[in-house]
Amino acid sequence: MIFILPLLAVLIGYLIAKFLKPSSSSTFKLLLSFSGAYLLSVTVFELLPEVYEHSGKEIGVFILLGLLFQIILEFISKGLEHGHMHHNPNTQQFPLMLLVSLGIHSLLEGFPLNESSHLLYGVAIHKIPVAAILSIFLFNSKIGNIKAFLFLLLFALMTPLGSWLKLQFEFIQTYAAYLNAIVIGVFLHISTTILFEASKNHKFNASKLGVIILGIILAYFM
Repeated sequence: MIFILPLLAVLIGYLIAKFLKPSSSSTFKLLLSFSGAYLLSVTVFELLPEVYEHSGKEIGVFILLGLLFQIILEFISKGLEHGHMHHNPNTQQFPLMLLVSLGIHSLLEGFPLNESSHLLYGVAIHKIPVAAILSIFLFNSKIGNIKAFLFLLLFALMTPLGSWLKLQFEFIQTYAAYLNAIVIGVFLHISTTILFEASKNHKFNASKLGVIILGIILAYFM
């Protein structure tokens, strides 16, 4: 499942992009809010206690490094990880740096997936809206369908690759707590940004609040 579910999430995101218009869809924004709430909750309920249980307070340094690292990645990706797309849609060049940024992010999030089924679900849910936005950008751009498909394929494979590397190489397992701490920082930044930016003009939205509460409840009890 840790290899199949992330791939399936990207496929679902592509199908959403094909048949819906996520940029103007309130349903899509609710999905984005739910994914942020669920991912944040799993991080707080499971990942954070686990890394602090087996490490000292220095693990917090790696959490903050992960947060800072994600900020750097978003300078390249323009915030696609949390539902924004600010790249030029008329570009004819293959967006290599965008692929590098998303690839590193996806690779990192694959490392801890074998430790928690809840986290696996959270990452998969998070990937759906990201893949939808990415699909819209790629197929509306002028890079061609083959390059667009290649981009999506590489993006889809990076998270399973991270999980595979974790299982295959002992040195990654040795430093798993520190790597997980970096991933926690990444998740904290992405999920909180999603929740803070999902409301237009930061107005109260009962539907958004409802799906956030639902995400928290499901992450706690499932």
